[in-house]
Amino acid sequence: LLIHLFLCMFCSSSECKGEDKVIQEQGDVIAAEGDTVTLGCRYETSDPGPTLFWYKQDGNNSPKFILSRVSRDDGNTADEFRERFSSTLDSSIRSVPLKIQKLQLSDSAVYYCALRPTVTGNSEFKNRD
Repeated sequence: LLIHLFLCMFCSSSECKGEDKVIQEQGDVIAAEGDTVTLGCRYETSDPGPTLFWYKQDGNNSPKFILSRVSRDDGNTADEFRERFSSTLDSSIRSVPLKIQKLQLSDSAVYYCALRPTVTGNSEFKNRD
């Protein structure tokens, strides 16, 4: 089971600041079915209360919203990911790792960490930008 990681920050030009970014240093992660993996994401922003997002993109499909975190465990998780995907935002070390349990072959994908919502067509994010 090969899980590809690619992280980048999405934001509108009016919201972007030079110091806002997400950082991912792991590269590709290789794990076996049934394993648990944690995908790292650190962030830098001047926003005192940022909202961080995780997305999954497989094949040529659009990125799919997994979850958002405002602080600690506060935030939303999409129903289809609620059972095996989790994250906790730790503002003291500016980190929001994504934990995936009981890996399945269908988990092989590109995972995005973002400081702004990126899926504007999802009803959970309408009118948030």
